[in-house]
Amino acid sequence: MITVCVDAMGGDESPEVVCAGIAQALKQDPELSVLVAGTDEVVTPFCDKTDRAVALVCSEVIGMGEHPADAVRKKKDSSIVRGCAAVRAGDAQAFFSAGSTGAVFAAATMGVGRIRGIKRPALATPLPGLGDHHTVVLDLGANADVRPEMIVQFAQMGSAYARVALGVSNPRVGLLCNGEEETKGSEMALAYHKALAEADCGFVGNAEGTDLLLGDFDVIVTDGFTGNVALKTLEGTAKFIMGTLKVAVSQSKRYKLGAGMLKPALKEMKDMLSGDEYGGAVLVGLKAPVFVGHGATSVAAVAAGTKACADAVRGGLVDKIANTLAQDAQ
Repeated sequence: MITVCVDAMGGDESPEVVCAGIAQALKQDPELSVLVAGTDEVVTPFCDKTDRAVALVCSEVIGMGEHPADAVRKKKDSSIVRGCAAVRAGDAQAFFSAGSTGAVFAAATMGVGRIRGIKRPALATPLPGLGDHHTVVLDLGANADVRPEMIVQFAQMGSAYARVALGVSNPRVGLLCNGEEETKGSEMALAYHKALAEADCGFVGNAEGTDLLLGDFDVIVTDGFTGNVALKTLEGTAKFIMGTLKVAVSQSKRYKLGAGMLKPALKEMKDMLSGDEYGGAVLVGLKAPVFVGHGATSVAAVAAGTKACADAVRGGLVDKIANTLAQDAQ
């Protein structure tokens, strides 16, 4: 039995949505138990009537608009801080929250701890591509400023995650840049390219922005500033396309008829771009799997995030990252 701690208070939706997602995950995975972190009035009634769910009662909640580091320091009894502490204590093997990404990053780095040798954890998620191809992209916002040796670790950690989440035996790693030529990019991008080329990390060259969804890379690495901008651009583009289609459909009966026929395909595309299939993004480089869901999360997304944590434990994600680093150090 694997125990995952879930933050019932995280996200823009109500705690009832998170609890419903936990219930769905428990129903879908009979080898899963959940430690539910949150206020007494939320978690106790839910856990009292739910099999394999145990309450972790907390008196504080970190809001989405709070300064992450300050909130983590001041709110020691918050669901995020207590959840990460429970993982460190061994009461759970992984943690999931749809709350503040910055707060989860700060609490997990201090509470769960980094794998030995990891300079900074990174935020990673698989992005969909053509056919069944997916590409793990990192860092998506955890580290705005990244040194060359850190980008090499991102490549190593991303490759380990691609093996666990996507089943790729020998991941092809690319560096997000403004051109595929090795001479392209800023001074920092050129330094990243040099470090990756000299490391044993599966690096095959630069990746352009179009490769995020259309390329044949298995892993694409970049600094957290660039990665977050790229991710938000993709999310905005998806919303623009869906919004434009919705307006067009409302203005034409013929378009409305066609949209009705395409509705299943459009929904599938929307679900793919949401990232919910893989439970959101994972903070790789920690001593236990920590997943961060979207703030505007859904029941299905919470269930996917909870199960993704359990799958990462079963797949030995942390050990694979640690072993990769140890081999590289030899």
